[in-house]
Amino acid sequence: MGPSRRPTSRAVAEVAVFLADEQHLSVDADDLVALARHVLEQEDVPDDMEVALLLVDEETIAALNQRHLSGDGPTDVLAFPIDEPGETPPDVPAILGDVVLCPAIAAAQAPGLGREPHDELRLLTVHGLLHLLGMDHADPHEERAMFGRTEELLTSYAAARRSGS
Repeated sequence: MGPSRRPTSRAVAEVAVFLADEQHLSVDADDLVALARHVLEQEDVPDDMEVALLLVDEETIAALNQRHLSGDGPTDVLAFPIDEPGETPPDVPAILGDVVLCPAIAAAQAPGLGREPHDELRLLTVHGLLHLLGMDHADPHEERAMFGRTEELLTSYAAARRSGS
């Protein structure tokens, strides 16, 4: 990870974040897109990259989990990386990847974790984006680093929202 950019030095262009909502719960899509842009800016993702956030129901995420990870049943978030920052040749679309989120699972697990459903969805969004950027939690050291970075990014996003930047 390189040094964080400050919003005041950021170019006008920004990473394109697309959101598709294919499920039935009410979700603040604008907030999730703003959060994703914040994370990608803080992680120095090049402006020419694209990311998709896909909000799906339990059946859809369970099918994706089974097909791609041999997982059983629905899960809260899946990340499908495509291109790494800086590896795509000029004039070719640069797609960081897709983050698939299940708001129903997030809402169901949030109370047991002491969070509101939207806060859980925010955490899962950051978690998925960090997976796209190569972070993982397969061992205790990686887990501490990834979850620590998740908290830092959520805190900096909350601060940026309070300050209006």
